[in-house]
Amino acid sequence: MRTEEFHGMLHEKGINLSPEQMSQFETYFHTLVEWNEKMNLTAITDKPEVYLKHFYDSVSAAFYYDFSGPLHICDVGAGAGFPSIPIKIAFPELHVTIVDSLNKRITFLEHLAKELKLENVRFIHDRAETFGQNKDHRESYDVVTARAVARLSVLSELCMPLVKVGGNFVAMKAANAKDEIEAGKKAVITLGGKMKEVHSFTLPIEESERNIIIINKEKPTPKKFPRKPGVPNKTPIE
Repeated sequence: MRTEEFHGMLHEKGINLSPEQMSQFETYFHTLVEWNEKMNLTAITDKPEVYLKHFYDSVSAAFYYDFSGPLHICDVGAGAGFPSIPIKIAFPELHVTIVDSLNKRITFLEHLAKELKLENVRFIHDRAETFGQNKDHRESYDVVTARAVARLSVLSELCMPLVKVGGNFVAMKAANAKDEIEAGKKAVITLGGKMKEVHSFTLPIEESERNIIIINKEKPTPKKFPRKPGVPNKTPIE
């Protein structure tokens, strides 16, 4: 995906990026590639692929969820900043918190935020399981996002405790989401959520399947969740 295609395809979806925002994406690309030489951030470094598979793919969540307004967002396991940093560039009024278990990724994100001159962003080095039990963050976010870091039953346990009642968990998944949704239904309900919408679409150019799953938080998550680090992955709620 060329940069002009990126700009044009987002424009078709009602997301209009200014020259300054396009410049931020360009800086993001160069910073990502530069830091990727010294640490493993991504296997994708070809510019058209980064714009398609990282930038466009991340912003695609906004095709189905309204990120306008000063929402407080938490991105769990964002790695090199996906999806929340591209969404933040497109919607600058957002307040973004990223939690990641690898400190060197946090170092990269802090440097990136300075390069992009981002405001109202913070980066926290922690495991999602312990972060979800932190009273300063638990049930305090309007939206929690995660991009394909674990299957939905596990992901829900890591993310739902952070969503405030009335807020939403937006999970971004690749193919085979139907099976995950079916397997994750009990976990979603147990954690206080309700499956609200599932949107499937095809990523342009490479024509691969993508799914945006929106789960509404209807009631508080029981205090025992999330369980201790490693437990959700070993024994998912089923």
